[in-house]
Amino acid sequence: MFLGEHQHSIDDKGRLTIPSKFRDSLGTQFIVTRGLDNCLFVYPMKEWAVLEQKLRSLPLMKSDARAFTRFFFSGATECELDKQGRVNLPKHLLDYAKLDKDCMVLGVSSRVEIWSKAVWEGYYAQSEESFGEIAEKLVDLDFNF
Repeated sequence: MFLGEHQHSIDDKGRLTIPSKFRDSLGTQFIVTRGLDNCLFVYPMKEWAVLEQKLRSLPLMKSDARAFTRFFFSGATECELDKQGRVNLPKHLLDYAKLDKDCMVLGVSSRVEIWSKAVWEGYYAQSEESFGEIAEKLVDLDFNF
């Protein structure tokens, strides 16, 4: 399980150090893809396989399902950690997530998210204000704390 929030920097070569507490669970090879809200999603290979099976079950005849799977899979790339615990992120993913220097690496249960620090701070400030309302909506999904 991935938990926590870590501030890191991306170097001039597009390399990001993955927090040491995430490395064992992530493994040396993993998938990085476009996430929602202009961040990147990072999945261990085992989690990616589960997610891939779920997405394969979406109905091909539904345009939203086709659009989502295209967006999600076309941006995906297999990455690996170097000996210093860094990952070299492809330019198309750096551009999508507006990553250039300062970023946040978040543990979000079964995945890691990589955010531009500025984008994360804006998202967090907006979400913090409506956290109670968001929690109330989860009750409609039969989710209780």
